[in-house]
Amino acid sequence: MIQVDKLTRRFALPDGGEVTAVDGLSFVTGPGEVFGLLGPNGAGKTTTLRMLLGLLRPTSGRATVEGYDSRLHPDEVKRRVGYVSANVGIYPHLTVRETLLFFGDLYGVGPAAAAAETDRLVRLFGLDDLLRRRCGTLSTGQKQRLNLARALVHRPPVLLLDEPTLGLDVLGSQVVAEFVAHARAEGKAVILTTHRLDEAERLCDRFGLLHQGHLIQTGTLKELHEATGCDSLVEMFLKLAHTGPALSIWRRPGAGDVGHTPDAPAKG
Repeated sequence: MIQVDKLTRRFALPDGGEVTAVDGLSFVTGPGEVFGLLGPNGAGKTTTLRMLLGLLRPTSGRATVEGYDSRLHPDEVKRRVGYVSANVGIYPHLTVRETLLFFGDLYGVGPAAAAAETDRLVRLFGLDDLLRRRCGTLSTGQKQRLNLARALVHRPPVLLLDEPTLGLDVLGSQVVAEFVAHARAEGKAVILTTHRLDEAERLCDRFGLLHQGHLIQTGTLKELHEATGCDSLVEMFLKLAHTGPALSIWRRPGAGDVGHTPDAPAKG
């Protein structure tokens, strides 16, 4: 469904040098699977999704969605993808209903089919009481519910979710979790990017740990545990990325409070 093969993207710098944002990335995501592309800010997650969508041309390598190369056939790729980001992609002056119908038309869904799909999504996301509200008056959580519904209006087989819970409270994050479960149940291939590794544990089936543009490990939680001996994704990432203590106080032998060692910062 989604194939990424040695995908690389380098950017030129003003001083004549260059920086590699994504370096030789390869992975596959199939129907009914949620693949978590995980890593800190600046790891290359959003750059990868932009190349998958055909919005950014790779320096080398290729990415395909249902056999369509995102570089050669970007429009065919976009027809098959629903995209959700932390920056909610809705227009403030349209109502909720107008938004769903507009995006249905944008994706080439016929009027009758778009109206039927709008009704289905309104029930699914509990938007009934908001249909006539302009999007600019919605809360952050309401906007994200609409954003999730918008991504499904053309019934795409693939979903790309870029930090979908960023800025949401616990209830908004739960809506996203239920959305991901629904997409999995419908057999969609999902790539979800996040730097919140603890949250990814309950959302994703398989993980790709991305650090400084490199995919340092892929696998299920069980496979990553067996490879590292660690119990949480945070611990797994830090071990695989060879990342030491973040604060200098823990790098100096004997530093810190009495009873605390440099490699065991105080908890709490």
